[in-house]
Amino acid sequence: MANTEIPNRQLFIDGEWRKPFNNKRIPIINPATEEIIGDVPAATAEDVDAAVEAARNAFYRNGGRDWSAATGAHRAKYLRAIAAKISEKKSELAKLESIDCGKPLDEAIWDIDDVGGCFNYYADLAEALDSKNKISVSVPMEVFRCHVLKEPLGVVGLITPWNYPLLMATWKLAPALAAGCTAILKPSELASITCLELAEICRDVGLPPGVLNVVTGLGPDAGAPLVCHPHVDKISFTGSSVTGSKIMASAAQLVKPVSLELGGKSPIVVFEDVDLDKAVEWTLFGCFLTNGQMCSATSRLIIHESIAEAFLEKLVKWCDNIKVSDPLEEGCKLGPIISNAQYTKVLSFISRAKEEGASILCGGARPQHLDKGYFISPTIIMDVETSMQIWREEVFGPALCVKTFATEEEAIELANDTQYGLGAAVISQDLERCKRVSKAFQAGIVWVNCSQPCFFQAPWGGKKRSGFGRELGEWGLENFLNVKQVTEFTGNDQFGWYKAPPP
Repeated sequence: MANTEIPNRQLFIDGEWRKPFNNKRIPIINPATEEIIGDVPAATAEDVDAAVEAARNAFYRNGGRDWSAATGAHRAKYLRAIAAKISEKKSELAKLESIDCGKPLDEAIWDIDDVGGCFNYYADLAEALDSKNKISVSVPMEVFRCHVLKEPLGVVGLITPWNYPLLMATWKLAPALAAGCTAILKPSELASITCLELAEICRDVGLPPGVLNVVTGLGPDAGAPLVCHPHVDKISFTGSSVTGSKIMASAAQLVKPVSLELGGKSPIVVFEDVDLDKAVEWTLFGCFLTNGQMCSATSRLIIHESIAEAFLEKLVKWCDNIKVSDPLEEGCKLGPIISNAQYTKVLSFISRAKEEGASILCGGARPQHLDKGYFISPTIIMDVETSMQIWREEVFGPALCVKTFATEEEAIELANDTQYGLGAAVISQDLERCKRVSKAFQAGIVWVNCSQPCFFQAPWGGKKRSGFGRELGEWGLENFLNVKQVTEFTGNDQFGWYKAPPP
């Protein structure tokens, strides 16, 4: 691992490493060098069938006492053991993450810390579930006693993206395991390495076979069979709105519950009373973190017209100071786009914006000092109309588009002028104004005087075409629990609605 060797893994099914049914593999391309550095197995429907069977067996094995019907405290021991192993392997996992998806190493280390913290957090909630999984309900008839049980949903399919490979998997897997579900994890084929390493960690700590299964592969070959599998009880998906719509339609055929965390085109509204340097930094952080590849990126800057010129001048200077490099280089703050296809797509967004009349204040192309890798300099786009593609569609790259406003009402209208509703930010020293604007935002997450901080104790999710359902916090656990009503007749006599016939 000192030389960042890529482990050669197979599919992880029923606690074992298994070759894929068709024996095919998918190349891993380092986006910073464009070199093939390894490969991952390419699962198909046959492999998904095996993984689902293993998960169902694990859920029901020994009457569920091995996992689903075990105490939360029992499951918590495994979650804490996983967290400890992740902490032990943090530097290795972070480096693999950077090589696989192009994330700057400092960010990757931050993510892996959150992974361990998330498993520990849901270990606590698993233990607490033991005293909360039976809730008495007061009913108006004395001859009845009623209570509610919270039980694991069953076998769950978890489909995760490439921008936060291990962290997004953990956001789903940790609460699913805490609830008592068994899982099939299908990571993105563009970034699967650390999810396979998570499987090895689970094996190391003795997680019962079949509780976690990891199938890597292409969406149509592995993801689609997982979604429509009749023995998968729920799908949790994070990714594009287009794919989310297809998953929802497919799951509807079996009336299967889904939770969807989809795309975004989030605004950041900057008022005239701000400290310019603070506002500039949060604007950059909100758009260019993770190389601009965040569904929650506040990629629409809506700035008061009275400070626009001074603000943008500072913004360009700060952009010029962002180190764009191989993500493993010290001080890197912007790495490459994930793949050649995504790189081409981001550049086409920028090119079309220019064709439609927008102007590029900085960036918009490959940095001059980098002759290989899928790198794009941090890009600021001015003279944007609300009808333009760059304003309306998710770019998923380091591109910030800008519009000015004169009044608070105009700012809110511009902010809500989107089909998405994941995040929104407001920057102002007037806290009463921040409260008004926060309430007016049509979004699931609002940041005040910041952008993008995320804590696994708080709910995460959006509205409109950004999806539905909530991850993280207690809401994330509820995603994987079924609520069952149990009502008992306690009377000594007959209920008395019907009468027995006379003898």
